[in-house]
Amino acid sequence: MKHFASFALAVLLSLGLMASTNPVIDGSVDLEKSTVNWTGYKVTGKHYGTVNLKSADLSIEGAQIKGSFVIDMTSIATKDISGGGAAKLDGHLKSGDFFGVEKYPEARFEITSSNPGKVDGTVKVRGNLTIKETTAPISFLVSMTEDGDYTVATAEITVDRTTYDVRYGSGKFFDNLGDKAIYDDFDLTVTLYVSK
Repeated sequence: MKHFASFALAVLLSLGLMASTNPVIDGSVDLEKSTVNWTGYKVTGKHYGTVNLKSADLSIEGAQIKGSFVIDMTSIATKDISGGGAAKLDGHLKSGDFFGVEKYPEARFEITSSNPGKVDGTVKVRGNLTIKETTAPISFLVSMTEDGDYTVATAEITVDRTTYDVRYGSGKFFDNLGDKAIYDDFDLTVTLYVSK
């Protein structure tokens, strides 16, 4: 009986250690601290800026991540230039040539699955991204870090804009663009601060 009690205690302790190393984080996402940064590329250079999160919901248990987030496309803001140049570019990005934010004010991403990445502290996430009401699958790596009362999930996401009918200046659809060509891929860096 003593040996059985010792064995049972060891099992309980090991289960407790497993639970403590993979805690379930089902907290709210701090929208004020969380950020979405974008970078777009053209033949003659690049532009970068921000766009705001409208809402986000994330649950983390080890390599299992569930949730979704919504981006407020009306908040697109250029950061590498200022004044009239920035206002002009912001207006163009919000127009029908690009994201048509008056008609499509939101973009959405919903996670469909996740599994451990090849590098410690990373998770491979798959999901559906919706821009201009076009939905397509996309996958990327998420790095997980700790920052005080938050678990921080950061993702570097490359998006082919033409998948979502954003064709302006694309060499896939227009000839003889020369140095006015805009590359199809743009990058998003999404950083979510999730309360523990």
